[in-house]
Amino acid sequence: MRAILLLVLAIFLGAASMPLGFAAPVGVPHDPRHNPLDPKSPFATLVLPGNLPPVIDQVGPQSWTQAYGGADHNAAFQVSGQAPAWIRHGVRWDFPEARAWPLTDKRPLGARIYGIKEALPVQTQFYGNALGVSVVAGVVYAESDDMFAYAVNARTGHLIWRASPVGNNLMGNPLVVDHRVYLSAGSVSFNFANVTLYAHNPDAAGRGKDISYNGVYCLNAQDGQLLWYFPTAGDAMPTPAYAHGSLFLSTGDGNIYGISAKTGHKEWVTHVGGIANMSSPAVWQHRVFVSMSVIPNLYALDTQNGKVLWKGTIPGAANTGMGDVSPAVWHGIVVMDAVANPRLIDGKPTLQTIVRAYNARTGHVLWTHDMGRGPKVPAFKGGVPMISHNTVFVGSPITSDYQAIDIRTGHVAWTWHVPNAGPAGAGRGAPTYNEGVLYISTGPDLYALNPHNGHVIGHRAIGGRFGIVNPVIVGGTIYLANSWDWINAVPVREVNPHYSEGPSPSNETSR
Repeated sequence: MRAILLLVLAIFLGAASMPLGFAAPVGVPHDPRHNPLDPKSPFATLVLPGNLPPVIDQVGPQSWTQAYGGADHNAAFQVSGQAPAWIRHGVRWDFPEARAWPLTDKRPLGARIYGIKEALPVQTQFYGNALGVSVVAGVVYAESDDMFAYAVNARTGHLIWRASPVGNNLMGNPLVVDHRVYLSAGSVSFNFANVTLYAHNPDAAGRGKDISYNGVYCLNAQDGQLLWYFPTAGDAMPTPAYAHGSLFLSTGDGNIYGISAKTGHKEWVTHVGGIANMSSPAVWQHRVFVSMSVIPNLYALDTQNGKVLWKGTIPGAANTGMGDVSPAVWHGIVVMDAVANPRLIDGKPTLQTIVRAYNARTGHVLWTHDMGRGPKVPAFKGGVPMISHNTVFVGSPITSDYQAIDIRTGHVAWTWHVPNAGPAGAGRGAPTYNEGVLYISTGPDLYALNPHNGHVIGHRAIGGRFGIVNPVIVGGTIYLANSWDWINAVPVREVNPHYSEGPSPSNETSR
């Protein structure tokens, strides 16, 4: 009798847990393939269409085709005098991403384990945003190493969508073209097999191979839904470049690809060897410029067929040197820098930062400049150059300096040392030139400098840390991505006390 009562109780409790009116099929096992995807999964695509900007707020660039905003790496965009007041005056907000660490906390996560010097770049590489944002038609797009990509309303800072197409590092600068967002995914890591291969044959080694799902992911710009995926064996940490309907991508196994931006199908592949780290390709006049590490070369390829037109190097470039820095191109000149010539001084490793300019058509070296020697820093060791008004503006984490260099002659106009550079060094991100002022984001700070002499005009502490981040300026707002896993919007006038809207061009967006 007791067994019968227990059976009846079990049946009753089982029925009570079912939805009202649901009859359990008798003798039919549950088929797990019929389970719906969990819409409340932390990795499910979250879409909040009510936060899309209205047409009147869809200001700024209408596409984003290369890392750092263009081949010259100057991410400054003016707006017309008829643009909404909020974009002309500037807005202030901070958007917390999925793993936001308090901006007021000066110690990175893991500082007790790694020490602050190592913990700073580790948090950039595995936790927050490595590169800056992209701003297109009133929307801020960002990739984070929290494995999510974000679309945020540029005026309000409210989330439009959040997507995690793959469990891998997203260290790039989202490209946005024709209502599509292109993300590059690639692990920063090496597995044991790749480390062993590198020790015996560096030319055959690869980064990110057999570790995670590397490649390019194409999403719908309005809702973040995945449209297609182009897989690669090596890491795809660098941001692709878009031109002529194609995407150009370098990977950690020494390959350079041309793929269709519409379909994701491969158009050509060229194996040059070496490893792609964070050096993003740049496109100028049917040429794509790509820099690789381990085999330290800068390559110019034909965008139509991938044929190598010329290659150049920086003598003495260290193993990751040329693969860390993205080349900048301006009026037929390519500028590249790399850490080089490692040497022990007083038993401690040191490096030099060497800057070199090439003729973009022929690869002929125009000039070479030594920025100085300093202590070896962890992770990304170069500074991304930016070119504006016949001047190369470039930093060096080795010396924590920024310099202004004449692009024609290589003559140095001035040197500015970053205050309170920190143990990991400062000067990784490209500066931004906007309306006669230079803006730099480095460490936890934003600076405004006089571009003619390097004198500080203004400064604002933001908090967190800026990795390889360039300030993106649209109208009166500076948009940034943060290693503490935030997106920041700061009015220009809060950094530059002399800022005024001034005369605006007649077109909606100008460079």
